[in-house]
Amino acid sequence: MSVADVIAVVGATGTGKSALALDLAEGIARRGRSAEVVNADAMQLYRGMDIGTAKLPLGGRRGIPHHLLDVLDVTQENSVADFQSSARAEIDAIIERGNVPILVGGSGLYVSSVIYDFDFPGTDAVVRARLEAELLADGPGALYRQLKEHDEAAAVAIGSQNGRRLVRALEVFEMTGRTLTGTLPDAPVEWRTSSIIALEIPRPELVTRLDERVAGMWRDGMVDEAAALRSKGLDPETTAGKAIGYAQALAQLSGEISEEEAIESTRALTRRYARRQVGWFRRYAAAVTLDAREPGASARALAETLGLHDGD
Repeated sequence: MSVADVIAVVGATGTGKSALALDLAEGIARRGRSAEVVNADAMQLYRGMDIGTAKLPLGGRRGIPHHLLDVLDVTQENSVADFQSSARAEIDAIIERGNVPILVGGSGLYVSSVIYDFDFPGTDAVVRARLEAELLADGPGALYRQLKEHDEAAAVAIGSQNGRRLVRALEVFEMTGRTLTGTLPDAPVEWRTSSIIALEIPRPELVTRLDERVAGMWRDGMVDEAAALRSKGLDPETTAGKAIGYAQALAQLSGEISEEEAIESTRALTRRYARRQVGWFRRYAAAVTLDAREPGASARALAETLGLHDGD
């Protein structure tokens, strides 16, 4: 059985990445190897953020080890560089055990930072302080527009409301003269050999699926979950508190918006985020793109990642 060092399952939210990763792990196990999953969803790192991130419960993981889930408190910050270090350490340990790591997630910069040769410069206190002052004075939208002029791909991936990450991206540009995306070479160099499966669903069907998912989040107790996390420090000013769905649930709890407005805002932002994800992962020239709706998607993904042929 031929397998790359790392299998990556990527795609927009709502395309079934977690289920496909489990199918792959079971297929690998049937061929005599064990696989372990490494999370690459930025918000699934946080403890208690379950409903809004569609995090697999322990009982739904089919006995397959999962890593980098529930490793941060909602008050903690996390950078792409932090994630890269943690994820690569987990992957190295999995390989040392003789197992196959499956990196799963839709956070484009996070995935890219792991599978490609992606270096992060240090920090400059003066530049950082000036950009943070601009953020405070003018809001994240102004920084977003600045970044978009230099690095549209990074701006789109970060979004217009994540002030902390916008500051960091602009800091990198001022320090190095290179954009954040520009730290990836035009022809990306792999950190380890990788096999990438990108899941897609036609836009109209994906929108329907996402709208239904958001409604289900509220039915399943999204507001109660946000209230419980608020008592543990979840705040609109933290990275976790800015997550799509949680920001709206917090606003609903504070009486700023109605439940209907919270749901509709979450739907709109989720659709926009999914569009950005699709655009990001289409840049992966080496990826095998599969229609997530196809009944044979899991079997084809297994064949592609393991180099199987008919009859194998």
